[in-house]
Amino acid sequence: MLIVLDIIFLIAFLGFAYVNLNDGDSWLWVPIYVFAALGCGLSPFIAIPHIVYIVLIAFYLIYAVMLFFAKDGVRDWIIKYNKPSIVESMQATKPY
Repeated sequence: MLIVLDIIFLIAFLGFAYVNLNDGDSWLWVPIYVFAALGCGLSPFIAIPHIVYIVLIAFYLIYAVMLFFAKDGVRDWIIKYNKPSIVESMQATKPY
């Protein structure tokens, strides 16, 4: 069962990496997704040391915090720009 999940996540992360190839900052996002895909793809075949996962998780968390507090980041979008939620007005306005 876990092998099936590993394969699903491997395909998903490789798909995310492929979609990010045309981004301006693909040099950052593609390796993030590829390393996650490698973790999923290799785990059924070889024992990956726990320190590898810990380092990747630490990197992901530190980068997420940096994006949250960055200028024009998530925090500024919530507080400074005071924009309404993009899903707030999602209602069917036409019957078709």
